[in-house]
Amino acid sequence: MCQSFLMSTAQPNTSVLIVEDEPEIAAQIARRLQAEGWTPHIAGDGPSGVEAAATVRPDLIVLDVMLPGIDGLEVCRRIQAEQATNGRPPTPILMLTARDDETDMLVGLGVGADDYMTKPFSMRELLARLKVLLRRVERSRQAPATAPGEPPMVLGNLIIDRAARRVNRSGEEAHLTPTEFDLLVCLAQSPRTVLSRERLLAEVWDWADASGTRTVDSHVKALRRKLGSDLIRTVHGVGYALEPSAG
Repeated sequence: MCQSFLMSTAQPNTSVLIVEDEPEIAAQIARRLQAEGWTPHIAGDGPSGVEAAATVRPDLIVLDVMLPGIDGLEVCRRIQAEQATNGRPPTPILMLTARDDETDMLVGLGVGADDYMTKPFSMRELLARLKVLLRRVERSRQAPATAPGEPPMVLGNLIIDRAARRVNRSGEEAHLTPTEFDLLVCLAQSPRTVLSRERLLAEVWDWADASGTRTVDSHVKALRRKLGSDLIRTVHGVGYALEPSAG
């Protein structure tokens, strides 16, 4: 069984950076977050979004892809690079786009986004997804799920250090987002066993329904890009299985 992730309630001081150039959309998101007791911060273009991420250090980021100055993909890259340079853990990022384009989705996930939504979207669904991402932030602040000194998971040429949240394959370290790491651990706990997309949604994303199966597919594709196309096997109509290899 995959590692269980407990539900939790966001703290009132939760801060969210909204990088969105459409003032009405940014204001709507901000009002919804304020109704939850969260603290929103708004940036209206790419460069100010990068600056705000470094100064505010939010718990979560909602990032539009189409932005003036520099686009959301480059904003995401710069935020990740700044955090890595300063030794800070990555801030979960949910990207927004006006186009339902799978290529955009994969590129967004590839540069470090944790989730992706297409406009127009439901504020209720946005909030639900942000709460899921927030739980990952809270988990990272808690004690590691593994006991001190417990060896990493070794599956062929894949090494997963759950305490340090680091992944290495064939001697090369892979830089995964929090969501990608959680998904990989879930698959690795049952190697060569096919896990349904619905089960992965429930275990990794805490989603009770199957409305986000495309999100699972996109994150699996992102993992394949970073760790190799041979690592995760697709069972069409069912789900995915981790297939460790020695090479």
